[in-house]
Amino acid sequence: MHAPMPLLSPKLRSLSTGFVLSASLLAGCGTLPPGGSVSQLPETQGEAPHTSYFTLDNVAQTQEIVLYALGLLDVGYQFGGRNPEAGLDCSGMVSYIVEQVSGRRLPHNAAQIAERTRPIAASELRPGDLVFFNTLNRRHSHMGVYMGDGRFIHAPSSRGRIRIERLDNPYFARRIDGARSLLASN
Repeated sequence: MHAPMPLLSPKLRSLSTGFVLSASLLAGCGTLPPGGSVSQLPETQGEAPHTSYFTLDNVAQTQEIVLYALGLLDVGYQFGGRNPEAGLDCSGMVSYIVEQVSGRRLPHNAAQIAERTRPIAASELRPGDLVFFNTLNRRHSHMGVYMGDGRFIHAPSSRGRIRIERLDNPYFARRIDGARSLLASN
């Protein structure tokens, strides 16, 4: 027979809960820059200009991307997931949506998607653009679809469902590390 576990003090319980929450947020698909806000998004941070970025055929497809992402709200998170039936991770969600809207595939990796899409400044963010975060101490380890009004849709591992977040949420505001467009120009 085991001895009963001692109850945690409220302070220790709070620290324990904070650790679990932090660990679950970090288990997503993203990278960790020093502080910052949406208005302080890094520009291109020494990235070489690309001559052949992935681009959509027309601006209407960016609206379709947002609508498609909204249709996936509450779909379960699955690391490596590539379709809604099995669950999706952040890059799986974006690549799935883009393929459904455009008929063309993006990689299933947030950093590779960032490499293949055109960097933009925070002031240029439009619905259907992509936002990237540093949640695993490496650039572009998590991503989502910008929907406008400072909000984005993503597939986080914490609480395990596709949902909407605000870019000024303290967790994400400190970790945002880039924005990209799927259009040739904004």
